[in-house]
Amino acid sequence: MIIDLSTVSPDASRRLYQAAKEKGVPMIDAAVSGSVPQVDQGSLVIFVGGEHKTYQQCKPILDVLGKNSYYMGASGMGTTMKLVVNTLLGLSMQALAEAIALGEKAGLEKGLLLDVLGQTAVLTPGQKSKLDNVRQEQYPTNFALSLMHKDFSLVLSQAYDVSVSMPATAAAQQMYTAAMAKGMDADFSIMIQFMEELAGLSTRPE
Repeated sequence: MIIDLSTVSPDASRRLYQAAKEKGVPMIDAAVSGSVPQVDQGSLVIFVGGEHKTYQQCKPILDVLGKNSYYMGASGMGTTMKLVVNTLLGLSMQALAEAIALGEKAGLEKGLLLDVLGQTAVLTPGQKSKLDNVRQEQYPTNFALSLMHKDFSLVLSQAYDVSVSMPATAAAQQMYTAAMAKGMDADFSIMIQFMEELAGLSTRPE
């Protein structure tokens, strides 16, 4: 039995499923939402695609890895759901980066700006968890910028396949590409520092 936790294209998941099926091996795609802290806590959220019977057989293992697992449908639907989730993840970080750069450049004191943002209902818990990175100007990797960039590519490829227009996602991917071209492959929240630099607010330490 195969449990594939990779974030790959839905088409890749379906090809792997078919190859395993031809060998008589049950397989599910079980893409996960969460990062290093959630892995340590066993609190990942898992999206599953494949045969429901196989999902039920694998559920005791999935229950160890994550607090919740969801059967999304046929092979490839688990990875499809992961791409939906990571679209929001990447876009929300780009939005936060732009908002912080705007506030700073317009004259708000950075520490106060971050403190007040952290008290609002607008930011997600994931966004709030990255504010300390900005305060300390350090971006230890929980989810690498290169992985988010890769996921944006998968998202846009899937969007092309199903004829869905995603202009905001395409623009965000270009910003992530520009940051990577500058060698900024730390945690994906380093997009905040990148947008600060574009606004002429700060530069990275030498």
